Amino acid sequence: MKKVFLIAALAIVSAAGFFGWKFYKKNYGSNVKKSGFILVPHDATFQQVTDSLKPYLNDVESFTQIAKSKGLDNKIKAGRYEIKEGADNAQLINMIKAGLQTENTFRIKDFDDVYQMIGRVSRKTEADSLTFVKAFNVIARQKGLNNAEDLKPYFFSDTYNFYWTVTPEDFFKKFENLYNDFWTPENLAKEKNLGLSRTQVYALASIVQKESGGKPDEQKRIAGLYLNRYRKGMKLQSDPTVIYAINKDANFTKSIKRVYYKDLTVDSPYNTYKNIGIPPGPICLVNKSSVENVLNAENNDYIFMVADPSRPGLHKFTNNPEEHVQNAKIYQDWLNKKEIK
Repeated sequence: MKKVFLIAALAIVSAAGFFGWKFYKKNYGSNVKKSGFILVPHDATFQQVTDSLKPYLNDVESFTQIAKSKGLDNKIKAGRYEIKEGADNAQLINMIKAGLQTENTFRIKDFDDVYQMIGRVSRKTEADSLTFVKAFNVIARQKGLNNAEDLKPYFFSDTYNFYWTVTPEDFFKKFENLYNDFWTPENLAKEKNLGLSRTQVYALASIVQKESGGKPDEQKRIAGLYLNRYRKGMKLQSDPTVIYAINKDANFTKSIKRVYYKDLTVDSPYNTYKNIGIPPGPICLVNKSSVENVLNAENNDYIFMVADPSRPGLHKFTNNPEEHVQNAKIYQDWLNKKEIK
């Protein structure tokens, strides 16, 4: 009798161990064969989530069974989820139920306009470009502005992290906070001392950024030069403003490497060869350092500058017209030699 009881007990233990092992394997055994990412929209069904995961799973059936038993089909949270090789079903299910998505990196470059930025940003977000434009237009009007393009000063070019599910409103809010943080009492005092409006500061910063190629080395000097021209009532005569004016009319589809004399007559308020003063707005999204370097512009007497072929990315500065003509000729000859058109 004892022997029978022992055998029965061993059978029960073995069965329990077997089913326990199967339970453990289904829940906690590795079921992901490769790493990657999946996107789960807000209106995703359980079947859509499963279909997205299929390329990564060794056993789709076990995932489906466990996911339904844990109620994933009723608790799907949208997001961009990182799928890691070796993960188990429980980890996948808990991640999606809890909405533990992974942020994506966004590089905000010195785009010519806000709409170019929106086009790039919307490639990495659930919201499409039209949704961003509509939302930004609303935000602009709330601020007494005309449209999304007038929000350009808020967007410092840099690298940021956002979730795929970020809304246009939350996206803008992050930049608005950074904008407000930048304008400290100290920077407000520097702005006042310059005698420029906020729009003029950003417009000048965009010119300085483009003229310097985004390199901070000469930005304070360049800013000082343009402030000298502005205060003397001279035309700023900045090539990047001409490029912007031409490209704006072409919806920013052109690649312009050289400005010719014929281009200097383009009819645009942004053309600083034709109009006196600072353009009506920035010609690109600026980075923080460009604005800082305008606020801390070098006090110099330069009014002319031209690219220096012997020092790529840098310039020759002078306040002597004759010397500038010589410097300009050296640069033009270099362009011709290199056949840059």
